[in-house]
Amino acid sequence: MNDNREIGRNITRYRRSKKLTQAELAKTIGMSKGYLAAIEEGRERPRIKTLARIAECLDVELEVLLREKY
Repeated sequence: MNDNREIGRNITRYRRSKKLTQAELAKTIGMSKGYLAAIEEGRERPRIKTLARIAECLDVELEVLLREKY
């Protein structure tokens, strides 16, 4: 399984590619900017349901967020 930091880096990369701020993404999925920041920094381990909402908003498959960079 992927570690929290890698998941966070993936979220950050796709969020930035969509030109979204943390505040914009957090508001869209109904969470605080602080919690999203903690996920992106690898300090929080989000539930799979939360990751699915993030993936949907970023228009990527959930597996993409969980994938390790090779």
